[in-house]
Amino acid sequence: MITLKTISLFLALAMAFSSVNVAEAQTKKKAIPKSFQRKPAPKVYSDSKNNNARNQIQSAITQFKNGNYQSAANTLYALTKRNDLLAERPQLRLYLGEALMEMNLNQTAAFQFVDLIKSGDGRFTRQAIEKLLIVTDRLGDETLLNYAIQRIDVSSVPNQHREMLHYRLGEIKSANGEFSAAAQSFAKVGPQSRYYFNALYELGLAQAEAKQPELAIGTFKKLLSVRDNAKVTDTNKVAAMMGIARSLYQRKDFEGAIDMYSKIPRDHVMWHDAMFEKSWAMLRAARFRSALSNFQSLHSSYYEDFFIPESLLLRSIVYLYICKYDEIEKVLSLYEKQYGPVQSSIENFLRSNPASVSYYSEVEKAYIMRKEEDVVKKTTLPLKVVNKISQEGNVRRSLAYIKKVVEERRLIEENPALRSSAVGQYALKILNNRIKGAKDLTGDMVKAHLENMNTELKDLQEQASLIRYEMINGKKETIKKRIAGKDLTDLQVDDKQDRSFYVQNGYEYYPFQGEYWLDEVGNYHYLGKQSCE
Repeated sequence: MITLKTISLFLALAMAFSSVNVAEAQTKKKAIPKSFQRKPAPKVYSDSKNNNARNQIQSAITQFKNGNYQSAANTLYALTKRNDLLAERPQLRLYLGEALMEMNLNQTAAFQFVDLIKSGDGRFTRQAIEKLLIVTDRLGDETLLNYAIQRIDVSSVPNQHREMLHYRLGEIKSANGEFSAAAQSFAKVGPQSRYYFNALYELGLAQAEAKQPELAIGTFKKLLSVRDNAKVTDTNKVAAMMGIARSLYQRKDFEGAIDMYSKIPRDHVMWHDAMFEKSWAMLRAARFRSALSNFQSLHSSYYEDFFIPESLLLRSIVYLYICKYDEIEKVLSLYEKQYGPVQSSIENFLRSNPASVSYYSEVEKAYIMRKEEDVVKKTTLPLKVVNKISQEGNVRRSLAYIKKVVEERRLIEENPALRSSAVGQYALKILNNRIKGAKDLTGDMVKAHLENMNTELKDLQEQASLIRYEMINGKKETIKKRIAGKDLTDLQVDDKQDRSFYVQNGYEYYPFQGEYWLDEVGNYHYLGKQSCE
């Protein structure tokens, strides 16, 4: 798409070229062709008096400089194993790591840079840390990324990588609960960076966590404005809207939060969360009918694999406010029917599976099922539990990291010459170990989330018991009033408009029998009455 900016650039370039005089043009014609220019020989740090060894090092580095990365990697790897080249090993590891980076073997390259950093050789440590930052950023390996960041001076990092470093520093500080410091790091990421949109969102989150909702709203609005021309379902755009809504709720501006939640597009993955959170805002704003309308969508069969136990209890609380005791009993029975077996399943799984690999296997099945719909993988845990855990931030990032390491292994296995070489065998050993270690670590994450989920369900069960107690108490009071001859009101929940208002404006009505149509999800309207005096 040709823009005004593009046309201006073309005109500027045309003027620049037209201003080149004849003398300059003749000078360019007489320039020495590239093929005749002498390339400077790469510098070799070697104390060895063995000319053969020096020549081999020189040859390997030359191969690297000429782009023959696979040959260079094989030669460099062999040289790093020689005991007579201990002094040269740091430089050899640096070039080997860079060659592996060029071959997209980032995890294998990371090991070279870590070994070089550990060697303490001051000549190459800074370069090794910079390269390690790049490969760990590509991989999303948080452990190695933290290792590199703790050893680097931000001012020494080249400008093209500095903003990535600020973003990663912000992530680490935010994970450690240092939200003000995290916000300062995220704020240093400029618009020219590929991390800019993520940094804006994370900045808003850090400000919200630091109990600065006004600042958070301003940041999220900024993200929304820079994504203004993006499509409706653009994730950055939707995330900004969710951030604004949550910050408004934090500020206790419930009507503003409801309005922003309502703008989340229905065909985006965040819509379901927005609908649930909006229901809380409606309860706080005493908009009971609107909240109950949302529950018809949230509890439709379309979302039967979603883990949302709290929404059932929230629904029963709304019924409690309007004294619909029979409806409370139905919802609490539904909660026990759906989540009683879930809690038992979680407790049994935790009790009978001590190994991390069992927990990883469950989320791996869910991951495969999402990516390949025709694959049937039966999970031991309820699918709604596995889906919920697999979407947790640290689990999702860990799964993405494992996927990248598996792809790196596939690159080697599909290259017969590389696979059979010494460096290829070395790389496969590293990758297999890393995949196993990452799966064990992911399994531990899953187990921790499962334990938290079990604790949450126990707490919710106690809340369900309290709601049932309030329901029984409310029923008792209602019976007393009826015996005393008092007439109980039968008013609209939170709206005095009757059905005729809606019918006259084109709406259709039919008795709800539990059927759910996908195109109607999100458009249900509750017309019940309240029964409180």
